[in-house]
Amino acid sequence: MMPRTPIWKSITTTLEGEIASGLYRVGDKLPTEAALAARFGVNRHTVRRALADMTERAMLRPRRGAGVFVEAPPTEYPIGRRVRFHQNIAATGRVPERQMLRIETRLAGKTEARVLGLRPGERVVVFEGLSISGGAPIAHFESVFPKTRLPGIADTLRQTPSVTEALRLNGVEDYTRRETRLTAETANATQALHLRLREGDPLLKSVAVNIDLQGHPVEYGTTWFVGERVTLIVSPD
Repeated sequence: MMPRTPIWKSITTTLEGEIASGLYRVGDKLPTEAALAARFGVNRHTVRRALADMTERAMLRPRRGAGVFVEAPPTEYPIGRRVRFHQNIAATGRVPERQMLRIETRLAGKTEARVLGLRPGERVVVFEGLSISGGAPIAHFESVFPKTRLPGIADTLRQTPSVTEALRLNGVEDYTRRETRLTAETANATQALHLRLREGDPLLKSVAVNIDLQGHPVEYGTTWFVGERVTLIVSPD
């Protein structure tokens, strides 16, 4: 006689299949224990055992007072002299995507002008969006480019979400990271909405300056990474 599969394992198999097929995406909330118990015709203890197993395997994440949410193992993201979003994500076996929120041309702020080496009154192009790994938003970013130095960057970014490709099409064949500053912050209401978080959830803020091969600043970027979805790896290259 074949050994009988424990009911809780059958529940995990069903839920894993539904997650894999996209019925529940990363960041989505699962039904309550009571709802799942009614669905599968078991007691809540059995459901709790199934959810605990999936949590141990980093497929789910409980939030106190909010419920249980679909999770994914953290994405490893190297930060060195050359940071390339699409290349970094693709190396993990996940599909990289960029969702554009806005492209805007405006006057440079004081900090932007200082960092990018601009004169008073010069304009910048702002590219804001979301970085997505395997269907899950992992970061909210804002990149600022010098318009005088890169006059076609706004139009190029509308055609391709890849900053590396957009810079290449504007004459910047290669660029490196001059510096990166990392600090901890919490998600505001807008970021929580975009990143499928709760307001106040932890974020890791990266502020970086990229320069071309001649040493001219070409990008001033701020990225807010979802702390629980990304493992930042600092390396010399």
